Amino acid sequence: MKQLLLLPSLFFTFFFFAFTTMDNPTRVVFFGDSITEAGVRPGGYIVKMREMLAADGKGDDYDLIGAGISGNKVYDLYLRLEKDVLAQKPDIVVVYVGVNDVWHKRMLGTGTDADKFGRFYEALISKMREAGIRLVLCTPACIGEKTDCTNPQDGEINQYAQIIRELAETYNCTLCDFRTAFSDYNGAHNPENKDKGILTTDGVHLNDAGNNLVAELLLEKITGN
Repeated sequence: MKQLLLLPSLFFTFFFFAFTTMDNPTRVVFFGDSITEAGVRPGGYIVKMREMLAADGKGDDYDLIGAGISGNKVYDLYLRLEKDVLAQKPDIVVVYVGVNDVWHKRMLGTGTDADKFGRFYEALISKMREAGIRLVLCTPACIGEKTDCTNPQDGEINQYAQIIRELAETYNCTLCDFRTAFSDYNGAHNPENKDKGILTTDGVHLNDAGNNLVAELLLEKITGN
């Protein structure tokens, strides 16, 4: 008799936990520099992603968390990985770094040499893969928007973007190639060869069009649609 009385309780418990698990949103952490830090502000790409998901009836399916800090380079991300990413227990992490590693060489006399950039980035991948996290690796988009290859650091940013492409392939990570996407967009929308104002405010940080493009590209990679 006691066993019969326990059956409804067991079924209720099973279905409660089953539906609770199904309702848990996919947690996504966006890990990067000032571009990502601005992403959580009004008009930022993370805010736009939330709006796009809501418009598609998927607003409750994803929990989008910004973890960007202005000025960060790849080794800064490595140093704060545990606190700002792993502690959040994310399902997906979007890594968007590299601009400062290149830009600050000319602007501030600092930066990160290409070999060290690759090693730190690889260490980040290894630690997050060990935690069972799905990774979306983003190439740095631009430092200047001229389309004739005369932006002063085009060569270096292409080199760092290629490092990320190769790491994505080696470790079977999802790649979001902003470098190619921004170059293609500027090729079609920048006939006057401007160094800023097409997708960025200053050649680096995103304007409204840039935030829209980044949001659309990342949403496709995260949702698979």
